[in-house]
Amino acid sequence: MGKLNNLLGRMASPFKPYANCLLRIGLGISFFLHGYGKLPIRADFLGWPPWHLVAWGEILAGLGILFGGLIGIRAASLGNVITRLSGGAVGVIMIGALIIWHSDWAIFIGEVIGEEKQGVLFASEQLFLLLLGIYFAIKGND
Repeated sequence: MGKLNNLLGRMASPFKPYANCLLRIGLGISFFLHGYGKLPIRADFLGWPPWHLVAWGEILAGLGILFGGLIGIRAASLGNVITRLSGGAVGVIMIGALIIWHSDWAIFIGEVIGEEKQGVLFASEQLFLLLLGIYFAIKGND
């Protein structure tokens, strides 16, 4: 088992510096697309909560996660603040999404539609987005 672990460690070691980048790219693009998909705001989307603000919040938080890392290369403090604020925004938006929009979902067992369980995969995506947002809010660019 030790030999296999060492082999896998040697294979993965060139990619370790990019692991955080992969999380950043995944969250940033995903969140940007979640917001962009809500545009243009339809008339039936107006009301409470203000969906146009949620859509723009998702777009800006996704871009902040992506560009916070790039800005951090030249201006470490500024990039760190942008990443942390964007991660916090992702967390707040996802908590709101889980409570307001997705509160009827059965996260652990899924909803039975016909003969198949539905909803578990999408609910788990929501939880992953929430956790990644919190991760970047805590970690920043460190």
